[in-house]
Amino acid sequence: MVNHKKVYINYFHDGEQEFIICEGCFRGAVDIHHLVSRSLGGSDKIENLCAVCRECHDKAHQSVEYNSYLKEKHKQKLLTRI
Repeated sequence: MVNHKKVYINYFHDGEQEFIICEGCFRGAVDIHHLVSRSLGGSDKIENLCAVCRECHDKAHQSVEYNSYLKEKHKQKLLTRI
């Protein structure tokens, strides 16, 4: 498993891979999206990793506004985890 997927699963699912919900639309997630891409200096830290379905992943790469929406949703998810 790719490192950033492990980071996400370990943080939100206590190391157990279970059904993961898309943070954008609440369907089943299939990808872990880097909110700031690694090519732009984004990290594999949980603050930069968001679970998304394929449709939301595509939208995040096509739309700065949608990626910003995901950043806000992810920030809220992190706050509820504390």
